[in-house]
Amino acid sequence: MISKGQATLALYPVLIKKGLYDFETIYKEIGSFYSRYCIQTDITKFDGGIENNAGSLGHGFPFATGIAYANKIKKSPSKVFTLVGDGEFCEGTMWESCLFASANKLDNLCVIIDDNDSVGSMIDFGGFKRKLEGFGFDFYEVDGHDMVELELVFKKAMVMNGRPKAVLAKTVRGFGSQTMTENDIWFHKAPNVEELKSLSQEVDEF
Repeated sequence: MISKGQATLALYPVLIKKGLYDFETIYKEIGSFYSRYCIQTDITKFDGGIENNAGSLGHGFPFATGIAYANKIKKSPSKVFTLVGDGEFCEGTMWESCLFASANKLDNLCVIIDDNDSVGSMIDFGGFKRKLEGFGFDFYEVDGHDMVELELVFKKAMVMNGRPKAVLAKTVRGFGSQTMTENDIWFHKAPNVEELKSLSQEVDEF
């Protein structure tokens, strides 16, 4: 599940790979006026593959926690994975979900935290490890750009031991492009045609 709404763009290729949507259609329409393919998931605009709306911070993780709890009641073997941003932990709903998940031993729940230092650049957060372990989570920290390391830690997170899981994935905004990593304006800025060519070249040469 996607809680970090900006990560929706990474979800589209997965949905295409699973045969739910057509690449050419998404490629032509995404971000255009009246298009259902936007950078935030909207469950009302899709016929499948989208579990929840995203965009408002702190909503996706509680939603995922509820699904994990329902699966426990139904004795379903399914696991629930949700991707959140580190900045979402400024919302009280995130910590309430942690408390609920731990109290109900939701070991079928794994929260993946995309930690690109959004919080750390503003306040001294005190670190996720101490807090989440204090809430009763199994805690793992990985390089969020290392696919092999991520795959290994997700296998560890499948262990059913009565404790929910938290994977802290350390990332860098604009990873793969020196221009985008050095200037925070690219967090919101859309490139023009020439800038897109330059940025694409940087990524290709990375």
